Amino acid sequence: MKTWPDPVRAEINLAKRKWRGVPAERLAELRELVRRYHLSVFLGDVINIEAGWYVTHAGLLRLAQRNHCSGIRTTLERQYSEPAHNRWVFKATVYKSPRSRGFVGYGDADPSNVSSLVHGAEMRVAETRAVNRALRKAYGVGLCSVEELGWAPSRPDPDLPKPNGASAAGSNGHSSQPRLRDRLCLLIRQHRLDAALVKAYAADYCGTPTLRDASRESIEAFINDLAERATKDREGLLCHLNSYAKPQEANP
Repeated sequence: MKTWPDPVRAEINLAKRKWRGVPAERLAELRELVRRYHLSVFLGDVINIEAGWYVTHAGLLRLAQRNHCSGIRTTLERQYSEPAHNRWVFKATVYKSPRSRGFVGYGDADPSNVSSLVHGAEMRVAETRAVNRALRKAYGVGLCSVEELGWAPSRPDPDLPKPNGASAAGSNGHSSQPRLRDRLCLLIRQHRLDAALVKAYAADYCGTPTLRDASRESIEAFINDLAERATKDREGLLCHLNSYAKPQEANP
C-alpha cells in the first residue's frame, strides 16, 4: 500500500536545506506554524530572516482563502497622509464571514521606512501593510509580516558598506547589515526626519563622499549620535539637517 509523505516533515526538511544552521528550537517553532496555519516554505508563505520567522503577504492571502475569508476592504486615511512627502496611511478591514464586524489594521509607508528599491511605490506598500496587519489579527497570526519591515532583506542597501569577514555576520551566518539599516529607518520614522538630509549628514559625519564608502563602525557611531541628538535636542538637529538641503535655483 502506497504511503504519502508527511507534509509537515517535508516542509521542515526543505527549511533545513534552504536555511542551513537553523537551531532546533527555531525549527520547532516553524513546525508549529506549519501545523497550525498550514504555511508553506515551498510556496514562500514564511521565510527566515536573522534567526526569526516572518510571514509573507502571499502566505496571509492563502491563509485567508483557505479559511473562506468573506472580503477585505481598504481605505486611504487622508487626514494622516501627506502626498507631498510620499507618506501614506491606509486602513484595512478583514471580514471573516458575511456577518463579521471586521478586523481592522493600519499601515503606513514613506521614503524613510521602505527600501530604496520601492521608492515611489509607498502608497502600495502602505496598503499591503494595512492588509497584512488586519489579516494577522483576524486569523491570530503572531508573526510579523516581511512587508512590514522597514528594509528589504533580500538585497543589500547600496548606500551602506558591504560587510566583510566573520565579524559582520550573525551567529546563524546571515549578515547583520539589515539591523543597522533598520535602526536608522526607525529613527528617521520615529522623529520624522528627512531621509535625504539624514543621508547627507551621515556621509559628512563619517568623512566620506557618500554613505556607501563609510565603514560600519562609523555608521554605527553616527546612528548612536543621531539617536541621542534627536531625543535631547530635536529642534537643533532639524536646524543642522536643513544646512544640508540643496539650494533651489531661481527661475529665470
